[in-house]
Amino acid sequence: MDTAQPSVEELFAPHTPAFVADPYPAYAQLRARGRAHWYAPAQQWLIPHHADVSALLRDRRLGRTYRHRFTHEEFGRTAPPAAHEPFHTLNDHGLLDLEGADHTRIRRLVSKAFTPRTVENLAPTVRRLAGDLVGGLVARGGGDLLADVAEPLPVAVIAELLGIPEEDEERARLRPWSADICGMFELNPSEETARRAVRASLEFSDYLRELIARRRTAPGEDLISALIAAHDEGERLTEQEMISTCVLLLNAGHEATVNTTANGWWTLLRHPDQLAALRADPDGLLSTAVEEILRYDTSLQMFERWVLDDIEIGGRLIPRGSEVALLFGSANRDPQRFGPTADTLDLTRPDNPHITFGAGIHYCLGAPLARVELKALFTELLHQAPTLRLTSEPRWKEGYVIRGVEKLPVEV
Repeated sequence: MDTAQPSVEELFAPHTPAFVADPYPAYAQLRARGRAHWYAPAQQWLIPHHADVSALLRDRRLGRTYRHRFTHEEFGRTAPPAAHEPFHTLNDHGLLDLEGADHTRIRRLVSKAFTPRTVENLAPTVRRLAGDLVGGLVARGGGDLLADVAEPLPVAVIAELLGIPEEDEERARLRPWSADICGMFELNPSEETARRAVRASLEFSDYLRELIARRRTAPGEDLISALIAAHDEGERLTEQEMISTCVLLLNAGHEATVNTTANGWWTLLRHPDQLAALRADPDGLLSTAVEEILRYDTSLQMFERWVLDDIEIGGRLIPRGSEVALLFGSANRDPQRFGPTADTLDLTRPDNPHITFGAGIHYCLGAPLARVELKALFTELLHQAPTLRLTSEPRWKEGYVIRGVEKLPVEV
């Protein structure tokens, strides 16, 4: 009888539909087999435990980039192809992929403009939009919860935040641009994916450059105007950094809400007892329910970081120049942190330190706004669509790093 364990490559198969649909059994086996696993197809170390993922997110021996300390050659890496440069220029100047003094400077500037008061002022708009979108779904008797409700809300909110006029035709291109750019964050993206990302990077950057020029002469009550004002008051912020910041806010600011809404309702509809409890007491349960949904099936399954100085995990030396893949989905289901009910959906879970929004200096700046959007959408769906049900089982998108369903067909 063959008792050989499956290899890491057999367990961790992010390019297969079965794994994308349910990666959690594989995560459990990875956690049981150790704290760090070499994954040859992507040349990465997989880190599956909550304690390690949480610690490495805060460890300054790692970084989202290495360019603030090393050249490509010094780090043992090859520079990206010249044809991909527009994407990397856009991505590398954004808050998420900066380290050191540049990260501190830009995060401080964005934090000044993107304050708790900004989120508070957006809340009535969020609730109104959520009510209108869900009302339209109900009036039609159902539809695609993803395309009809989950996608339009955060895109509209980010457009409002950035001050993108409703009459600008580019407003309708925000979601496609974001999807094309985010395709580059998947494991080993294809050349066609890169071409789409480069095209979207150029088009989106050109539009934002023109919008920034407009705001310089006619400022408004929006984030772009606030960033321009901060720059004019002596804070150092280049136009490229401003453009990259705005793109990051769109990409990160709506991907979490879109996929968490759709994935969350797919989860609730498969747990009728939990959904019934939430419908019976939405005011009492909604806050913990949103956090549990964020934990139970996070849309961001993996977050990658470079090893800038040698580290050791579970007795394994991981040398400088390596890349670690922090498995958020696995960490959020780790029984060592969440107990024997880690794989159970519990909307009343009181102790819920999930890492869906990250940790450390790269903790998601838009997490408060994402929570406002999620609560508004869930409130309206619970209130306006108490008989919401699925009409067919959804299919998962091909992507694994940012994981979500293609559509969520429902009826009321």
